[in-house]
Amino acid sequence: MTTRPVYQIDAFSERIFGGNPAAVCPLDGWLSDAVMQQLAAENNLSETAFFVQTGDASYELRWFTPAAEVDLCGHATLATAHLIFEILNKGLDALSFQTKSGVLQVARKGDMIELDFPARPAVPAQLPDGFQAAHGCSPAHFLRAAKNLAVFEAEADVAAFRPDLAYIKSLAGDGLIITAPGTSCDFVSRYFAPHQGIDEDPVTGSAHCTSVPYWAGRLGKTALHARQISKRGGDLHCQLDGDRVKMAGRAVLYLEGKYHLP
Repeated sequence: MTTRPVYQIDAFSERIFGGNPAAVCPLDGWLSDAVMQQLAAENNLSETAFFVQTGDASYELRWFTPAAEVDLCGHATLATAHLIFEILNKGLDALSFQTKSGVLQVARKGDMIELDFPARPAVPAQLPDGFQAAHGCSPAHFLRAAKNLAVFEAEADVAAFRPDLAYIKSLAGDGLIITAPGTSCDFVSRYFAPHQGIDEDPVTGSAHCTSVPYWAGRLGKTALHARQISKRGGDLHCQLDGDRVKMAGRAVLYLEGKYHLP
């Protein structure tokens, strides 16, 4: 029997039970893909992060939903960095993760942690057939990158949206972001990824790789305060920097334990 540590951290939140919970699993060496996928399914959180240290401030990092490995994840990256900065290596102020989306730089920014991610701007697209029938509403604009982006007129439209998960699962691309101008922030959003085993993700860093370029262009500014208005909710302090999106947030440790493998 092998025993390994596991942590659960609430990311993009300064309080327990807020933001997006991620399981974080430090490893001495990689487990098989099948075992990591089983662990992610057992954890049953939107993401489980696995990482291996490769240098003084460098790590390899991978992310798994309960159903599949993904190529980019913001909240589990923030959770992993929080674990390293606050528990495993308190002397660090900056680190880098080698991932399926290239090298991601992470640094302390005051009492927050800032992620440096690739921008994934969307382009206008035709609203998919059946959207209005499935949801009883239509967005003002519809765009596509890796993720679909539906832009509504008001925050209340995003809050009231009732997703048809079967319809969203049938869409081409990586789930559906819905967004609108915010009443107390620059913009709000929600994100649905039933194809990845996630009906609604509480706070989604990777979705902001698409929504931040859109709102930066529309609002004419590069510094943006974003809020994901899921049930748990979370805040992201974002900056569009050329072809990069920087997003800063807070995190808090909820659980520390061990898992056992035969």
